[in-house]
Amino acid sequence: MSKANELSSTDAGKKKKSFEMPHIYVILFIFSAIAAVLTYIVPAGQYDRVPGPNGRTTIDPNSYQVVESTPVGPVDFMLAIPKGLMDAGTVVFFTFIIGGMFMVLRRTGIIEIGVDKLTRRFAHNTIVIIPVLMTTFAVIATLIGTQELALVYVPVILPLMLALRFDSVTAAAVALCATTAGFTSGVLNPINTGLGQQLADLPVYSGMGLRALVFAAILVPGIFYVTRYALKVKNNPALSLMEGDAKELEKRKHYQHADDEGALTATSRQKWASLAAFGFFATLVWGVMTQGWFMMEMAGLFIIMGVVVGMIAGLKTSDICDGFNEGFRDVLVGAMICGIARAVAVVLEEGQIMDTLVFGLGNLVGEFPPIFSAIGMYLSQLGFNFVVPSGSGQALVTMPIMAPLADLVGVTRQTAVLAYQLGDGIGNILYPTSGYFMATLALAGVSWNKWVKFFLPLFGTWVAISMGFLIFAQFTQWTG
Repeated sequence: MSKANELSSTDAGKKKKSFEMPHIYVILFIFSAIAAVLTYIVPAGQYDRVPGPNGRTTIDPNSYQVVESTPVGPVDFMLAIPKGLMDAGTVVFFTFIIGGMFMVLRRTGIIEIGVDKLTRRFAHNTIVIIPVLMTTFAVIATLIGTQELALVYVPVILPLMLALRFDSVTAAAVALCATTAGFTSGVLNPINTGLGQQLADLPVYSGMGLRALVFAAILVPGIFYVTRYALKVKNNPALSLMEGDAKELEKRKHYQHADDEGALTATSRQKWASLAAFGFFATLVWGVMTQGWFMMEMAGLFIIMGVVVGMIAGLKTSDICDGFNEGFRDVLVGAMICGIARAVAVVLEEGQIMDTLVFGLGNLVGEFPPIFSAIGMYLSQLGFNFVVPSGSGQALVTMPIMAPLADLVGVTRQTAVLAYQLGDGIGNILYPTSGYFMATLALAGVSWNKWVKFFLPLFGTWVAISMGFLIFAQFTQWTG
């Protein structure tokens, strides 16, 4: 090789290294450090907390006051990540438990049998499965408002997506993009639409017609985008964002057996175990939809489910325990990320600048030209979603300010609620501070960096669609 060629290859290697994304731990640590620095720069401020709808605590929009500064010092910063892990404990341990439970189910063999049957059923019509799954997940999310169900969907559909010659990114996208489309539009979503309209003093679930159009306008491009990527991977696996990932290769070898001779058959114990698993999932749906179950209840159910289904299938107690341990190891990084991400909010809260940021966002919206005031609200909500990724939490903090502000800047309160919904929902599957989102990626085995590379074009499309609907709502003075 000539000296010129050596230099050329060296330069190329340097260029590739210069574009390498830092590890997600590094990114989150930098965000936490920036938040700590801001506590020395941004004035501390506070709103009074008052009782809100359904016994929740909200803020008095007219009570903001500057308070004595409490900047986050070295010791407080040192404790931010441990405190974040404690604050996010529900998400962290839910991630561990669901990872462990599905590993136990894998050891019973019932997942492989189910995947084999579905693979053979859809072997010649794979294009149908993604739209059907995404539409189903989106409808559930827009009715009951549980984006977090993506955590349950991913382990169930991941083997099927791999068996159909797609990849782990496809599995994550089917669950995350569908639930987000449904949650964001919130046709009958009690968590964002219902609570937001209560706080804005609007009839609950009014404006359903336009929200239904938003639902379709967000879901259809999402289905098209995910399906196009999936088919691209199926036709040429080298184009997968997971190409070269050792764990992905191992999972493909395990599940891609559609061309094997003979279908897998279940033993009598496996058949009873499958029926028991369906029974547990039916109980889960009943609990979520009628009893208000959330992560704590689901986690408890999943522990019992893993033990009972495992024993029915004939696993020894030691095999069940080993299965849980193996599942815990598989999702360890993602579970830790959920807690580390929470450290950003911990720093802002301890430095007492969270309310100041909300106050500043409200003032910023007032500076926009009237025709773009709704866009200003949307961008404010999208930005604030980074530090408060909880839909109900964001509503309780921002809507008491945005609703009266809407009256002052010529935006209807219905439009203000829509701006909150769109700003809250879409960012939930982009920002690494969103705990359930990072946990879902962990269950899929997809890194945040790879997800961002996949999702950014769709995110841009969804932002443009959101702005289009808000401009329409502003122009027509939409009241529902």
